[in-house]
Amino acid sequence: MYRKLYLPLDNSDHSTAAAELAIRLARAQGAEIVGCHVYAARLHDYRFKQMEYTLPEEYQDEAELERQRKIHDSLITSGLQLISDSYLEATQRRCLEEGVPFTPKTFDGKNWEVLVRDIGESDYDLVLMGACGLGQVKETQIGTCVDRVVRRAHRDTLVVRHREGREQLAGPIVVAIDGSPQSFAGLRTALELGRALELPVEAVSVYDPYLHYVLFNGIVGVLSEKASKVFRFKEQEALHEEIIDTGLAMIYQSHLKVAREVARAEGVELPITLLDGKAFEQVLRYVREKDASILVCGRIGVHSDQDMDLGGNTENLLRLAPCSVLLSSRTYVPPIDVRGAASVVWTPEANQVLERIPCSAQGLSRTAVLRWAMERGHSIISQDLVTAALGEILPPEASRAIGVPVPSQDPGLDFEVSICRECGYTARGVRPVSCPVCGAGPEQFSSVDHRSLMAAAESEGEVSDELTFDNHKIGWSTDARNLLHEMPAGYLRRRIKAKVEKVARTRRLSVVTLQVAAPLIEPELGRAANAQPHQAPLEAEPEAQPVGVGGFEDGDGLEGPVDDALLTYAAGGRGGRYVPREASPTVARLRPREEGTTPGMGASPAVDPVEAAPRCPVRHD
Repeated sequence: MYRKLYLPLDNSDHSTAAAELAIRLARAQGAEIVGCHVYAARLHDYRFKQMEYTLPEEYQDEAELERQRKIHDSLITSGLQLISDSYLEATQRRCLEEGVPFTPKTFDGKNWEVLVRDIGESDYDLVLMGACGLGQVKETQIGTCVDRVVRRAHRDTLVVRHREGREQLAGPIVVAIDGSPQSFAGLRTALELGRALELPVEAVSVYDPYLHYVLFNGIVGVLSEKASKVFRFKEQEALHEEIIDTGLAMIYQSHLKVAREVARAEGVELPITLLDGKAFEQVLRYVREKDASILVCGRIGVHSDQDMDLGGNTENLLRLAPCSVLLSSRTYVPPIDVRGAASVVWTPEANQVLERIPCSAQGLSRTAVLRWAMERGHSIISQDLVTAALGEILPPEASRAIGVPVPSQDPGLDFEVSICRECGYTARGVRPVSCPVCGAGPEQFSSVDHRSLMAAAESEGEVSDELTFDNHKIGWSTDARNLLHEMPAGYLRRRIKAKVEKVARTRRLSVVTLQVAAPLIEPELGRAANAQPHQAPLEAEPEAQPVGVGGFEDGDGLEGPVDDALLTYAAGGRGGRYVPREASPTVARLRPREEGTTPGMGASPAVDPVEAAPRCPVRHD
């Protein structure tokens, strides 16, 4: 693991926290520490010469001026050297007490330039730096020296935050997995750190099914009629709803399964959680909710070029995370590939049917057929199965073009919808035997009764239809619409409205009720009120009393407590779609709210729009 730790010091609170963490890590792993401080004597000399013209007249004499220069140079050089030695001696004494080898280094120069050069020329395994220096002010997110070093020195770097009034290492180590070699290397690092620091390790992965929907809503109004026909918004959105969104979920779920197998190979049972939304935002919420000690992420993401300094999500997390952040520069490619497709066999006749489809669409079609077959529990995909699947998936004209029979259109078919309580996958027209995303069995699916759902919506006031950008109709109850209009008019309201509509469409909901809209809108109301939630972990919400929600039937055909939370879960859960089951190595699960569980996972009572108004997060005692 790490045998040589590099520790730049400047006597700030964050630097002191980094030193304590480095000592603890070095003691656990038998590593040595190289402490460093950079002072800027030449900068002081340059500034002194700039100010010479301001000296009193008696000091303007050439001989006196030269004498003053020598005095200043001597005092500054020796004084700054003494200060540097003092910084290093304090940490050296602590290392001596703990039996950790320590080597001091001092340099004169520009701090970040000297540190980058020294890291590049040395064999340090891990760099530990305080997140901010002595120049920190209230609004500082990350120190300029740290920012410049992590962008240029491609070495594993642990940026340590001092947590005022809180224990430095109290929560778990959270690893953000995106499928990149850097993130998997970070996982292995986290497992080592977990053993060394006696901390639990968890993995989280995020996919974003909402971005394209928001973008489509934004551009549909500016395209000409001709351009809109070429772009074919309706077909594009149908493609995402039917194939791409589920495919993304399966991909990131497979990354988590690979991570779990990597951990098992090292004797660790790894809890994994799949989230949906903006990657850095959902990871940030998870870290706050868990009160994590360390967040581990790859320096660059799966879509970054290798010469990129920092990935976009990594940079946001580095600045906003309320805990220490380890940037993994190493790479590791797991020797295993966990995919549901590995257990499914295609017959030659089935492949021949797919070959009739244009090459550009064959990959998506194969994925859709695979999902269709896995829903129904098939392990062999035959010609008949492919024909039946494509008949349901493809538009009628496309089915006829490749010789696939078009099934009769049953207007009531769309009202048979099943939602997986494990991961939120939605199936239409069948109660799946197995979830193609998380592998859950049929007992984990609940059915949506749209007639009861519509009745519940009408109890919230008149239901009015909204026409989306692709001419799809979605009903909004009056209470849900009133809550939406508490958002500031403009882009923010349009963006959150698009996200709510996307959730409703993905879950095959014909109407948006208050219970669907509130979990997505209320967190945004807090941001609109300058809540600044990044400054502290999320606080638990008051316990809610279960209230039955019409429109859902449990897996055994009876209504149960899990049904009350299903709409909230489908909309993402309060504060984001974060619904893990404690101490369980699985994807996000839906469970009734119990004492000690995650806030917002229980039933959601009817929300009064007045009571749901944003409140100032700052306490006024």
